[in-house]
Amino acid sequence: MQMNWTIKDWQNAYAEGDIQLNDLLSYVAGIGNDNHAWIEIATFEQVTQQLEIINAQNPEDLPLYGIPFAVKDNIDVAGFHTTAACSAPLYLATTDAYVIAKLKSAGAVVIGKTNLDQFATGLVGTRSPYGAVTNSFNPDYISGGSSSGSAVIVANGTVPFALGTDTAGSGRVPAAHNNIVGLKPTKGWLSTTGLIPACRLHDVISIFTLGVDEAWQVAQVMKGYDAKDDYSRAHPNTAPVAFSLGKIAIPDTLEFYGDTQSEQAFEVALTQLEAMGYDVTPIDFTVFNQLAETLYNDSWVSERAFAIDQLVERDDVLSITRQIISQADNYSAIDAMSAEYARAALSRQIQHVLSEFDALMVPTAPTIYTIDAVNADPLTKNSHMGAYTNFVNLADLSALALPNVIADDGLPRGVTFIAMTWHDEALANFGHQWQATLKTPMGTSQHHYQSDKSQSLIPLSTKFDSDSSVELAVVGAHLSGMPLNYQLTDRGGVLSEKTQTAATYQLFALAGSTPAKPGLRRQSGGRAIAVEVWRIPKARFGEIVNEVPSPLGIGNVELADGRWVKSFICEEYGFADSTDVTHFGGWKAYIDSQSSPKI
Repeated sequence: MQMNWTIKDWQNAYAEGDIQLNDLLSYVAGIGNDNHAWIEIATFEQVTQQLEIINAQNPEDLPLYGIPFAVKDNIDVAGFHTTAACSAPLYLATTDAYVIAKLKSAGAVVIGKTNLDQFATGLVGTRSPYGAVTNSFNPDYISGGSSSGSAVIVANGTVPFALGTDTAGSGRVPAAHNNIVGLKPTKGWLSTTGLIPACRLHDVISIFTLGVDEAWQVAQVMKGYDAKDDYSRAHPNTAPVAFSLGKIAIPDTLEFYGDTQSEQAFEVALTQLEAMGYDVTPIDFTVFNQLAETLYNDSWVSERAFAIDQLVERDDVLSITRQIISQADNYSAIDAMSAEYARAALSRQIQHVLSEFDALMVPTAPTIYTIDAVNADPLTKNSHMGAYTNFVNLADLSALALPNVIADDGLPRGVTFIAMTWHDEALANFGHQWQATLKTPMGTSQHHYQSDKSQSLIPLSTKFDSDSSVELAVVGAHLSGMPLNYQLTDRGGVLSEKTQTAATYQLFALAGSTPAKPGLRRQSGGRAIAVEVWRIPKARFGEIVNEVPSPLGIGNVELADGRWVKSFICEEYGFADSTDVTHFGGWKAYIDSQSSPKI
Protein backbone atom coordinates (compact mmCIF):
# COMPACT_ATOMS: atom_id res chain seq x y z
CA MET A 1 0.00 0.00 0.00
CA GLN A 2 1.21 3.44 -0.96
CA MET A 3 1.64 6.38 1.39
CA ASN A 4 0.93 10.06 0.79
CA TRP A 5 -2.65 9.28 -0.13
CA THR A 6 -5.39 11.83 0.35
CA ILE A 7 -8.90 10.81 1.42
CA LYS A 8 -9.88 10.81 -2.24
CA ASP A 9 -6.92 8.56 -3.10
CA TRP A 10 -7.99 6.05 -0.46
CA GLN A 11 -11.58 6.16 -1.71
CA ASN A 12 -10.48 5.59 -5.30
CA ALA A 13 -8.26 2.69 -4.26
CA TYR A 14 -11.17 0.99 -2.48
CA ALA A 15 -13.56 1.65 -5.38
CA GLU A 16 -11.15 0.25 -7.96
CA GLY A 17 -10.31 -2.81 -5.89
CA ASP A 18 -6.65 -1.88 -5.47
CA ILE A 19 -6.98 -2.40 -1.73
CA GLN A 20 -9.40 -4.19 0.59
CA LEU A 21 -10.54 -3.13 4.02
CA ASN A 22 -8.49 -5.85 5.73
CA ASP A 23 -5.32 -4.46 4.14
CA LEU A 24 -5.40 -1.87 6.91
CA LEU A 25 -4.23 -4.56 9.33
CA SER A 26 -0.87 -5.05 7.63
CA TYR A 27 -0.61 -1.34 6.87
CA VAL A 28 -0.91 -0.34 10.51
CA ALA A 29 1.44 -3.14 11.61
CA GLY A 30 4.16 -1.63 9.41
CA ILE A 31 4.02 1.89 10.84
CA GLY A 32 7.23 3.03 12.56
CA ASN A 33 7.84 5.75 15.13
CA ASP A 34 11.31 7.14 14.49
CA ASN A 35 9.92 10.69 14.59
CA HIS A 36 8.22 10.19 18.00
CA ALA A 37 4.87 11.12 16.46
CA TRP A 38 2.97 8.26 18.09
CA ILE A 39 2.16 7.44 21.68
CA GLU A 40 0.00 4.40 20.93
CA ILE A 41 -0.31 2.68 17.56
CA ALA A 42 -3.41 0.51 17.17
CA THR A 43 -3.00 -3.18 17.79
CA PHE A 44 -4.24 -5.91 15.47
CA GLU A 45 -7.23 -6.38 17.79
CA GLN A 46 -8.07 -2.66 17.95
CA VAL A 47 -8.14 -2.37 14.18
CA THR A 48 -10.04 -5.64 13.76
CA GLN A 49 -12.82 -4.53 16.11
CA GLN A 50 -13.40 -1.42 14.06
CA LEU A 51 -13.30 -3.28 10.74
CA GLU A 52 -15.89 -5.80 11.91
CA ILE A 53 -18.34 -2.97 12.57
CA ILE A 54 -17.67 -1.44 9.16
CA ASN A 55 -17.98 -4.80 7.36
CA ALA A 56 -21.49 -5.19 8.77
CA GLN A 57 -22.63 -2.05 6.95
CA ASN A 58 -23.18 -0.93 3.38
CA PRO A 59 -20.04 0.91 2.17
CA GLU A 60 -22.23 3.32 0.20
CA ASP A 61 -23.67 4.56 3.50
CA LEU A 62 -20.20 5.38 4.86
CA PRO A 63 -18.67 8.57 3.39
CA LEU A 64 -15.31 7.81 5.07
CA TYR A 65 -15.35 4.06 4.44
CA GLY A 66 -12.03 2.55 5.52
CA ILE A 67 -10.21 5.89 5.80
CA PRO A 68 -7.47 5.66 8.46
CA PHE A 69 -6.96 8.59 10.80
CA ALA A 70 -5.12 9.43 14.00
CA VAL A 71 -6.13 11.26 17.14
CA LYS A 72 -4.21 13.56 19.43
CA ASP A 73 -3.79 11.80 22.75
CA ASN A 74 -5.86 14.18 24.81
CA ILE A 75 -9.03 13.05 22.99
CA ASP A 76 -10.75 9.84 24.08
CA VAL A 77 -11.01 6.83 21.79
CA ALA A 78 -12.72 3.78 23.24
CA GLY A 79 -10.24 0.94 23.85
CA PHE A 80 -7.20 3.26 23.69
CA HIS A 81 -5.37 4.85 26.60
CA THR A 82 -5.56 8.59 27.08
CA THR A 83 -2.26 10.02 28.33
CA ALA A 84 -2.21 13.75 27.45
CA ALA A 85 1.54 13.00 27.16
CA CYS A 86 1.93 11.98 30.79
CA SER A 87 4.52 9.28 31.36
CA ALA A 88 1.80 6.85 32.45
CA PRO A 89 -1.70 6.65 30.96
CA LEU A 90 -4.30 8.67 32.81
CA TYR A 91 -6.97 6.08 32.03
CA LEU A 92 -8.22 3.57 29.46
CA ALA A 93 -11.06 5.27 27.58
CA THR A 94 -14.28 3.27 27.48
CA THR A 95 -16.27 5.77 25.41
CA ASP A 96 -15.45 7.61 22.22
CA ALA A 97 -15.32 11.38 22.24
CA TYR A 98 -18.35 12.83 20.47
CA VAL A 99 -16.45 13.68 17.28
CA ILE A 100 -14.68 10.29 17.24
CA ALA A 101 -18.04 8.53 17.39
CA LYS A 102 -19.26 10.56 14.42
CA LEU A 103 -16.15 9.80 12.38
CA LYS A 104 -16.37 6.08 13.16
CA SER A 105 -20.05 6.06 12.21
CA ALA A 106 -18.97 7.44 8.83
CA GLY A 107 -16.59 4.50 8.36
CA ALA A 108 -13.27 6.06 9.40
CA VAL A 109 -10.76 3.90 11.31
CA VAL A 110 -8.64 5.11 14.24
CA ILE A 111 -5.14 3.71 13.83
CA GLY A 112 -3.47 5.37 16.80
CA LYS A 113 -3.01 8.18 19.32
CA THR A 114 -0.45 10.88 18.63
CA ASN A 115 2.16 12.68 20.69
CA LEU A 116 1.69 16.23 21.97
CA ASP A 117 3.10 18.87 24.25
CA GLN A 118 2.02 17.61 27.65
CA PHE A 119 -1.59 18.59 28.45
CA ALA A 120 -1.53 20.68 25.26
CA THR A 121 0.62 23.25 27.07
CA GLY A 122 3.08 24.39 24.42
CA LEU A 123 3.46 25.28 20.75
CA VAL A 124 6.74 23.51 20.04
CA GLY A 125 6.19 19.72 20.14
CA THR A 126 9.14 19.05 22.47
CA ARG A 127 7.36 18.89 25.85
CA SER A 128 6.63 15.18 26.07
CA PRO A 129 8.11 12.20 27.91
CA TYR A 130 7.56 10.26 24.68
CA GLY A 131 10.20 12.34 22.91
CA ALA A 132 10.30 15.54 20.88
CA VAL A 133 8.33 15.10 17.65
CA THR A 134 10.68 15.92 14.81
CA ASN A 135 9.79 18.14 11.89
CA SER A 136 8.70 16.23 8.79
CA PHE A 137 11.16 18.21 6.61
CA ASN A 138 14.22 18.32 8.88
CA PRO A 139 14.47 16.24 12.09
CA ASP A 140 16.71 18.84 13.73
CA TYR A 141 13.78 21.26 13.85
CA ILE A 142 10.63 21.41 15.91
CA SER A 143 7.37 20.09 14.54
CA GLY A 144 5.33 22.73 16.28
CA GLY A 145 2.77 21.91 18.92
CA SER A 146 0.92 21.08 20.82
CA SER A 147 -0.68 18.85 18.15
CA SER A 148 2.75 17.77 16.96
CA GLY A 149 2.27 14.09 16.17
CA SER A 150 -1.00 14.58 14.31
CA ALA A 151 0.52 17.19 12.00
CA VAL A 152 3.65 15.22 11.20
CA ILE A 153 1.88 11.99 10.24
CA VAL A 154 -0.43 13.89 7.89
CA ALA A 155 2.53 15.71 6.35
CA ASN A 156 4.43 12.47 5.71
CA GLY A 157 1.33 10.75 4.36
CA THR A 158 0.79 8.07 7.00
CA VAL A 159 -2.85 9.14 7.33
CA PRO A 160 -4.91 11.50 5.15
CA PHE A 161 -6.33 13.32 8.15
CA ALA A 162 -5.74 13.61 11.88
CA LEU A 163 -7.32 15.43 14.78
CA GLY A 164 -5.56 17.96 16.95
CA THR A 165 -6.75 20.58 19.38
CA ASP A 166 -6.30 24.33 19.44
CA THR A 167 -6.41 26.75 22.33
CA ALA A 168 -3.53 29.10 21.54
CA GLY A 169 -2.47 27.88 18.10
CA SER A 170 -1.92 24.15 18.58
CA GLY A 171 -3.91 23.34 15.44
CA ARG A 172 -2.17 26.00 13.33
CA VAL A 173 1.54 26.22 14.24
CA PRO A 174 2.20 22.51 13.48
CA ALA A 175 0.35 22.90 10.18
CA ALA A 176 2.70 25.72 9.19
CA HIS A 177 5.85 23.87 10.23
CA ASN A 178 4.83 20.80 8.19
CA ASN A 179 3.26 22.33 5.05
CA ILE A 180 -0.31 21.17 5.61
CA VAL A 181 -3.77 22.60 6.29
CA GLY A 182 -4.97 23.25 9.83
CA LEU A 183 -8.67 24.02 10.24
CA LYS A 184 -9.31 25.88 13.52
CA PRO A 185 -13.11 26.04 13.79
CA THR A 186 -15.33 28.52 15.54
CA LYS A 187 -15.60 27.58 19.21
CA GLY A 188 -18.52 25.27 19.87
CA TRP A 189 -19.02 24.14 16.25
CA LEU A 190 -17.26 20.81 16.93
CA SER A 191 -18.09 19.20 20.28
CA THR A 192 -15.32 18.88 22.86
CA THR A 193 -17.03 16.09 24.83
CA GLY A 194 -14.29 13.55 25.49
CA LEU A 195 -11.45 16.08 25.31
CA ILE A 196 -9.15 16.67 28.27
CA PRO A 197 -9.36 20.46 28.51
CA ALA A 198 -6.48 22.88 28.45
CA CYS A 199 -8.59 26.04 28.78
CA ARG A 200 -12.11 24.75 28.48
CA LEU A 201 -13.59 28.15 27.66
CA HIS A 202 -11.37 28.42 24.59
CA ASP A 203 -10.52 24.87 23.46
CA VAL A 204 -11.51 23.55 20.04
CA ILE A 205 -10.78 20.29 18.24
CA SER A 206 -8.89 20.96 15.01
CA ILE A 207 -8.38 19.07 11.76
CA PHE A 208 -5.17 18.45 9.78
CA THR A 209 -5.22 17.48 6.10
CA LEU A 210 -3.12 17.97 2.99
CA GLY A 211 -5.88 19.88 1.17
CA VAL A 212 -8.55 22.24 2.42
CA ASP A 213 -11.34 20.35 0.60
CA GLU A 214 -10.74 17.31 2.76
CA ALA A 215 -10.53 19.31 5.98
CA TRP A 216 -13.96 20.66 5.16
CA GLN A 217 -15.24 17.17 4.27
CA VAL A 218 -14.12 15.84 7.66
CA ALA A 219 -15.61 18.86 9.45
CA GLN A 220 -18.98 18.14 7.86
CA VAL A 221 -18.94 14.71 9.48
CA MET A 222 -17.77 16.00 12.87
CA LYS A 223 -19.94 19.11 13.21
CA GLY A 224 -23.15 19.32 15.17
CA TYR A 225 -24.66 20.56 18.40
CA ASP A 226 -23.91 18.33 21.39
CA ALA A 227 -26.27 18.74 24.32
CA LYS A 228 -23.69 17.08 26.61
CA ASP A 229 -21.10 19.76 25.88
CA ASP A 230 -21.88 22.88 27.89
CA TYR A 231 -19.97 24.99 25.39
CA SER A 232 -21.41 23.50 22.21
CA ARG A 233 -23.25 25.99 19.99
CA ALA A 234 -25.79 25.50 17.24
CA HIS A 235 -24.71 27.03 13.94
CA PRO A 236 -26.74 30.26 13.46
CA ASN A 237 -26.71 29.98 9.63
CA THR A 238 -26.26 33.71 9.31
CA ALA A 239 -22.66 33.96 8.05
CA PRO A 240 -21.66 34.36 4.40
CA VAL A 241 -20.30 31.23 2.73
CA ALA A 242 -17.56 33.04 0.80
CA PHE A 243 -15.53 36.23 0.89
CA SER A 244 -17.36 39.13 -0.72
CA LEU A 245 -15.53 42.34 0.23
CA GLY A 246 -12.31 41.69 -1.66
CA LYS A 247 -10.32 43.10 1.29
CA ILE A 248 -7.71 41.37 3.45
CA ALA A 249 -6.06 42.96 6.49
CA ILE A 250 -2.47 42.37 7.59
CA PRO A 251 -0.61 43.63 10.70
CA ASP A 252 0.97 47.04 10.20
CA THR A 253 4.08 45.86 12.05
CA LEU A 254 5.43 42.33 11.72
CA GLU A 255 7.94 40.54 13.95
CA PHE A 256 9.97 37.64 12.55
CA TYR A 257 12.65 37.52 15.28
CA GLY A 258 15.42 37.95 12.73
CA ASP A 259 14.19 35.18 10.40
CA THR A 260 14.61 36.78 6.99
CA GLN A 261 13.32 33.69 5.19
CA SER A 262 10.03 33.88 7.09
CA GLU A 263 9.81 37.56 6.23
CA GLN A 264 10.42 36.83 2.55
CA ALA A 265 7.83 34.05 2.63
CA PHE A 266 5.20 36.47 3.89
CA GLU A 267 6.03 38.82 1.03
CA VAL A 268 5.37 35.92 -1.36
CA ALA A 269 1.96 35.46 0.28
CA LEU A 270 1.18 39.15 -0.15
CA THR A 271 2.06 38.93 -3.83
CA GLN A 272 -0.23 35.94 -4.26
CA LEU A 273 -3.10 37.70 -2.49
CA GLU A 274 -2.82 40.69 -4.77
CA ALA A 275 -2.61 38.43 -7.84
CA MET A 276 -5.89 36.87 -6.70
CA GLY A 277 -7.47 40.33 -6.80
CA TYR A 278 -7.62 41.20 -3.10
CA ASP A 279 -6.90 44.64 -1.68
CA VAL A 280 -4.43 44.32 1.20
CA THR A 281 -4.62 46.86 4.04
CA PRO A 282 -2.20 47.14 7.00
CA ILE A 283 -4.03 47.66 10.31
CA ASP A 284 -2.93 48.69 13.79
CA PHE A 285 -2.11 45.41 15.53
CA THR A 286 -1.78 46.76 19.06
CA VAL A 287 -5.08 45.42 20.37
CA PHE A 288 -4.38 41.97 18.90
CA ASN A 289 -1.02 41.84 20.67
CA GLN A 290 -2.57 43.00 23.92
CA LEU A 291 -5.11 40.18 23.86
CA ALA A 292 -2.50 37.58 22.85
CA GLU A 293 -0.30 38.50 25.81
CA THR A 294 -3.08 37.78 28.32
CA LEU A 295 -3.26 34.06 27.54
CA TYR A 296 -0.15 33.08 29.47
CA ASN A 297 0.55 36.31 31.36
CA ASP A 298 -2.77 36.67 33.15
CA SER A 299 -5.14 34.57 35.22
CA TRP A 300 -6.21 32.51 32.18
CA VAL A 301 -3.40 30.15 33.14
CA SER A 302 -5.63 29.17 36.08
CA GLU A 303 -7.83 27.25 33.66
CA ARG A 304 -4.87 25.10 32.70
CA ALA A 305 -3.98 24.51 36.35
CA PHE A 306 -7.57 23.54 37.17
CA ALA A 307 -7.75 21.01 34.31
CA ILE A 308 -4.45 19.35 35.20
CA ASP A 309 -5.07 19.34 38.95
CA GLN A 310 -8.23 17.27 38.39
CA LEU A 311 -6.16 14.44 36.91
CA VAL A 312 -2.64 14.31 38.35
CA GLU A 313 -0.43 15.64 41.09
CA ARG A 314 1.75 18.51 39.97
CA ASP A 315 4.87 16.55 40.88
CA ASP A 316 3.86 13.98 38.22
CA VAL A 317 4.07 16.39 35.27
CA LEU A 318 7.09 17.68 33.39
CA SER A 319 8.96 20.51 35.07
CA ILE A 320 8.13 22.91 32.24
CA THR A 321 4.42 22.08 32.54
CA ARG A 322 4.57 22.52 36.30
CA GLN A 323 6.37 25.84 35.91
CA ILE A 324 3.63 27.16 33.62
CA ILE A 325 0.59 26.07 35.63
CA SER A 326 2.14 27.10 38.95
CA GLN A 327 1.71 30.70 37.84
CA ALA A 328 -1.97 30.21 38.65
CA ASP A 329 -1.12 30.31 42.33
CA ASN A 330 -0.41 34.02 41.94
CA TYR A 331 -3.94 34.93 40.88
CA SER A 332 -7.21 35.40 42.76
CA ALA A 333 -10.86 35.13 41.76
CA ILE A 334 -10.87 38.91 41.44
CA ASP A 335 -7.98 38.66 38.99
CA ALA A 336 -9.95 36.10 36.97
CA MET A 337 -12.96 38.39 36.66
CA SER A 338 -10.72 41.30 35.73
CA ALA A 339 -9.10 39.18 33.01
CA GLU A 340 -12.48 38.25 31.57
CA TYR A 341 -13.62 41.85 31.44
CA ALA A 342 -10.37 42.82 29.71
CA ARG A 343 -10.76 39.93 27.26
CA ALA A 344 -14.30 41.00 26.38
CA ALA A 345 -13.26 44.60 25.78
CA LEU A 346 -10.28 43.69 23.61
CA SER A 347 -12.31 41.06 21.74
CA ARG A 348 -15.01 43.61 20.91
CA GLN A 349 -12.38 45.99 19.52
CA ILE A 350 -10.83 43.23 17.40
CA GLN A 351 -14.16 42.15 15.96
CA HIS A 352 -14.99 45.76 15.11
CA VAL A 353 -11.72 46.10 13.20
CA LEU A 354 -12.14 42.80 11.33
CA SER A 355 -15.76 43.47 10.37
CA GLU A 356 -14.50 45.68 7.53
CA PHE A 357 -12.46 42.86 5.96
CA ASP A 358 -12.99 39.37 4.60
CA ALA A 359 -10.14 38.15 6.79
CA LEU A 360 -6.85 38.95 8.47
CA MET A 361 -3.72 37.28 7.06
CA VAL A 362 -0.80 36.64 9.40
CA PRO A 363 2.31 34.47 9.36
CA THR A 364 1.14 31.34 11.16
CA ALA A 365 4.42 31.39 13.06
CA PRO A 366 6.99 34.17 12.83
CA THR A 367 9.93 31.75 12.65
CA ILE A 368 10.98 28.14 13.31
CA TYR A 369 13.64 26.88 15.70
CA THR A 370 15.79 23.81 16.13
CA ILE A 371 14.89 21.41 18.90
CA ASP A 372 18.16 22.26 20.64
CA ALA A 373 17.37 25.98 20.56
CA VAL A 374 13.96 25.40 22.13
CA ASN A 375 15.41 23.13 24.81
CA ALA A 376 17.96 25.82 25.67
CA ASP A 377 15.31 28.55 26.05
CA PRO A 378 11.92 26.82 26.25
CA LEU A 379 9.72 29.64 27.52
CA THR A 380 10.90 32.43 25.24
CA LYS A 381 11.06 30.33 22.08
CA ASN A 382 7.61 28.89 22.77
CA SER A 383 6.13 32.35 23.29
CA HIS A 384 7.45 33.40 19.89
CA MET A 385 5.42 30.63 18.25
CA GLY A 386 2.19 32.17 19.55
CA ALA A 387 2.78 35.71 18.34
CA TYR A 388 0.03 35.45 15.70
CA THR A 389 -2.11 32.70 17.20
CA ASN A 390 -2.76 33.35 20.89
CA PHE A 391 -5.51 35.95 20.47
CA VAL A 392 -7.77 34.02 18.07
CA ASN A 393 -9.80 31.85 20.42
CA LEU A 394 -9.89 34.54 23.09
CA ALA A 395 -11.57 36.78 20.50
CA ASP A 396 -13.95 34.01 19.36
CA LEU A 397 -12.71 33.98 15.75
CA SER A 398 -12.44 31.29 13.09
CA ALA A 399 -9.10 30.49 11.42
CA LEU A 400 -7.54 28.43 8.66
CA ALA A 401 -3.80 27.72 8.48
CA LEU A 402 -2.63 27.19 4.90
CA PRO A 403 0.64 26.24 3.22
CA ASN A 404 2.58 29.04 1.57
CA VAL A 405 6.15 28.27 0.45
CA ILE A 406 9.10 25.99 1.10
CA ALA A 407 11.88 28.46 1.94
CA ASP A 408 15.47 28.24 0.78
CA ASP A 409 16.40 26.54 4.07
CA GLY A 410 14.15 23.64 3.06
CA LEU A 411 11.55 24.36 5.73
CA PRO A 412 7.93 25.34 5.09
CA ARG A 413 6.45 28.69 6.02
CA GLY A 414 2.68 28.97 6.27
CA VAL A 415 0.09 31.69 6.63
CA THR A 416 -3.18 31.81 8.53
CA PHE A 417 -6.39 33.56 7.53
CA ILE A 418 -8.52 34.68 10.46
CA ALA A 419 -12.16 35.67 10.11
CA MET A 420 -15.24 36.43 12.17
CA THR A 421 -17.15 33.86 14.22
CA TRP A 422 -18.92 31.24 12.06
CA HIS A 423 -17.10 32.33 8.89
CA ASP A 424 -15.55 28.85 8.67
CA GLU A 425 -17.13 28.06 5.32
CA ALA A 426 -16.03 31.36 3.82
CA LEU A 427 -12.49 30.57 4.97
CA ALA A 428 -12.67 27.08 3.47
CA ASN A 429 -13.89 28.40 0.13
CA PHE A 430 -11.07 30.92 0.13
CA GLY A 431 -8.61 28.20 1.15
CA HIS A 432 -9.65 26.20 -1.91
CA GLN A 433 -8.98 29.23 -4.07
CA TRP A 434 -5.61 29.77 -2.35
CA GLN A 435 -4.40 26.18 -2.72
CA ALA A 436 -5.60 25.97 -6.32
CA THR A 437 -3.30 28.92 -7.05
CA LEU A 438 -0.38 27.70 -4.92
CA LYS A 439 2.60 26.05 -6.61
CA THR A 440 3.87 24.38 -3.43
CA PRO A 441 3.35 20.57 -3.16
CA MET A 442 1.26 19.23 -0.28
CA GLY A 443 3.01 17.99 2.87
CA THR A 444 6.28 16.23 2.12
CA SER A 445 4.91 14.75 -1.10
CA GLN A 446 5.44 15.95 -4.63
CA HIS A 447 1.69 16.04 -5.24
CA HIS A 448 0.01 19.36 -5.90
CA TYR A 449 -3.47 20.33 -4.84
CA GLN A 450 -6.08 19.37 -7.42
CA SER A 451 -9.38 21.24 -7.60
CA ASP A 452 -12.45 19.13 -8.21
CA LYS A 453 -13.11 19.18 -11.95
CA SER A 454 -16.76 18.25 -11.38
CA GLN A 455 -17.19 21.67 -9.81
CA SER A 456 -15.69 23.54 -12.75
CA LEU A 457 -18.84 25.57 -13.39
CA ILE A 458 -18.68 26.97 -9.88
CA PRO A 459 -16.22 29.78 -9.18
CA LEU A 460 -13.40 28.87 -6.82
CA SER A 461 -14.78 31.33 -4.26
CA THR A 462 -17.91 29.24 -3.68
CA LYS A 463 -16.89 25.66 -4.29
CA PHE A 464 -18.52 23.78 -1.43
CA ASP A 465 -22.08 22.62 -1.14
CA SER A 466 -23.58 24.01 2.05
CA ASP A 467 -26.39 23.18 4.42
CA SER A 468 -26.08 26.60 6.05
CA SER A 469 -27.14 28.52 2.93
CA VAL A 470 -29.84 28.55 0.27
CA GLU A 471 -29.15 28.69 -3.47
CA LEU A 472 -31.28 31.44 -5.02
CA ALA A 473 -31.39 31.98 -8.78
CA VAL A 474 -32.06 35.63 -9.65
CA VAL A 475 -33.24 36.69 -13.06
CA GLY A 476 -34.00 40.42 -12.93
CA ALA A 477 -33.63 43.38 -10.57
CA HIS A 478 -31.53 41.34 -8.11
CA LEU A 479 -28.78 40.61 -10.64
CA SER A 480 -25.31 42.07 -10.05
CA GLY A 481 -25.36 45.81 -10.75
CA MET A 482 -29.16 45.96 -10.72
CA PRO A 483 -31.23 48.11 -8.32
CA LEU A 484 -32.22 45.39 -5.84
CA ASN A 485 -28.94 43.48 -5.67
CA TYR A 486 -28.24 45.11 -2.29
CA GLN A 487 -31.03 42.99 -0.79
CA LEU A 488 -28.78 39.98 -1.34
CA THR A 489 -25.42 41.50 -0.40
CA ASP A 490 -26.78 43.15 2.75
CA ARG A 491 -27.82 39.66 3.93
CA GLY A 492 -24.37 38.16 3.37
CA GLY A 493 -25.28 36.72 -0.01
CA VAL A 494 -22.43 35.82 -2.37
CA LEU A 495 -22.49 35.13 -6.08
CA SER A 496 -21.98 31.43 -6.71
CA GLU A 497 -22.26 31.16 -10.47
CA LYS A 498 -23.58 32.71 -13.65
CA THR A 499 -25.56 30.20 -15.67
CA GLN A 500 -28.86 29.66 -17.48
CA THR A 501 -32.19 28.05 -16.81
CA ALA A 502 -33.26 24.93 -18.63
CA ALA A 503 -34.49 25.70 -22.16
CA THR A 504 -38.12 25.75 -21.01
CA TYR A 505 -38.75 29.31 -19.84
CA GLN A 506 -40.17 32.58 -21.09
CA LEU A 507 -39.23 36.01 -19.74
CA PHE A 508 -41.65 38.95 -19.55
CA ALA A 509 -41.20 42.59 -18.59
CA LEU A 510 -43.97 43.19 -16.05
CA ALA A 511 -46.18 46.23 -16.47
CA GLY A 512 -46.03 49.02 -13.90
CA SER A 513 -43.29 47.65 -11.65
CA THR A 514 -40.75 49.99 -10.04
CA PRO A 515 -37.92 49.30 -10.39
CA ALA A 516 -38.52 47.38 -13.59
CA LYS A 517 -38.86 43.66 -12.94
CA PRO A 518 -39.31 40.55 -15.06
CA GLY A 519 -41.60 37.58 -14.65
CA LEU A 520 -40.37 34.06 -15.40
CA ARG A 521 -42.81 31.48 -16.78
CA ARG A 522 -42.09 27.81 -17.43
CA GLN A 523 -43.20 27.00 -20.98
CA SER A 524 -42.48 24.00 -23.20
CA GLY A 525 -41.77 26.32 -26.12
CA GLY A 526 -39.40 28.53 -24.14
CA ARG A 527 -35.64 28.90 -24.13
CA ALA A 528 -32.71 29.16 -21.71
CA ILE A 529 -32.68 32.42 -19.73
CA ALA A 530 -29.55 33.92 -18.14
CA VAL A 531 -29.56 33.81 -14.32
CA GLU A 532 -27.18 34.26 -11.42
CA VAL A 533 -27.16 31.79 -8.55
CA TRP A 534 -26.49 33.37 -5.16
CA ARG A 535 -25.77 31.67 -1.87
CA ILE A 536 -27.88 33.24 0.89
CA PRO A 537 -27.30 32.41 4.59
CA LYS A 538 -30.22 30.17 5.52
CA ALA A 539 -31.28 32.19 8.56
CA ARG A 540 -31.54 35.36 6.44
CA PHE A 541 -33.37 33.89 3.48
CA GLY A 542 -36.75 34.68 5.05
CA GLU A 543 -35.88 38.39 5.10
CA ILE A 544 -35.54 38.32 1.32
CA VAL A 545 -38.76 36.37 0.88
CA ASN A 546 -40.57 38.94 3.02
CA GLU A 547 -39.54 41.72 0.62
CA VAL A 548 -40.83 40.04 -2.54
CA PRO A 549 -43.83 42.06 -3.86
CA SER A 550 -46.80 40.57 -5.67
CA PRO A 551 -47.24 39.23 -8.28
CA LEU A 552 -43.77 37.77 -7.67
CA GLY A 553 -42.99 34.95 -5.27
CA ILE A 554 -40.34 32.38 -4.44
CA GLY A 555 -40.56 28.98 -6.07
CA ASN A 556 -38.27 26.50 -7.82
CA VAL A 557 -36.56 26.85 -11.18
CA GLU A 558 -34.68 24.25 -13.20
CA LEU A 559 -31.16 25.17 -14.27
CA ALA A 560 -29.38 24.13 -17.45
CA ASP A 561 -27.53 21.33 -15.64
CA GLY A 562 -30.76 19.83 -14.32
CA ARG A 563 -30.56 21.20 -10.78
CA TRP A 564 -33.62 22.75 -9.18
CA VAL A 565 -33.01 25.81 -7.02
CA LYS A 566 -35.09 28.49 -5.35
CA SER A 567 -35.87 31.43 -7.60
CA PHE A 568 -38.22 34.32 -8.27
CA ILE A 569 -41.35 33.23 -10.10
CA CYS A 570 -44.51 35.09 -11.11
CA GLU A 571 -48.22 34.48 -10.45
CA GLU A 572 -50.15 34.02 -13.69
CA TYR A 573 -52.19 37.20 -13.26
CA GLY A 574 -48.96 39.21 -13.23
CA PHE A 575 -48.36 38.53 -16.91
CA ALA A 576 -51.34 40.72 -17.93
CA ASP A 577 -50.15 43.64 -20.08
CA SER A 578 -46.56 42.38 -19.81
CA THR A 579 -44.07 42.36 -22.70
CA ASP A 580 -42.48 39.13 -23.90
CA VAL A 581 -38.72 39.69 -23.87
CA THR A 582 -37.69 36.04 -24.05
CA HIS A 583 -35.77 36.56 -27.28
CA PHE A 584 -33.20 38.70 -25.45
CA GLY A 585 -32.12 35.62 -23.47
CA GLY A 586 -31.87 37.54 -20.19
CA TRP A 587 -32.96 40.62 -18.29
CA LYS A 588 -29.69 42.53 -18.59
CA ALA A 589 -29.73 42.21 -22.36
CA TYR A 590 -33.28 43.54 -22.40
CA ILE A 591 -32.44 46.49 -20.10
CA ASP A 592 -29.41 47.33 -22.24
CA SER A 593 -31.63 47.38 -25.32
CA GLN A 594 -33.90 49.94 -23.68
CA SER A 595 -31.05 52.33 -23.04
CA SER A 596 -29.51 51.92 -26.51
CA PRO A 597 -30.17 54.79 -28.93
CA LYS A 598 -32.93 54.08 -31.43
CA ILE A 599 -31.92 54.52 -35.08
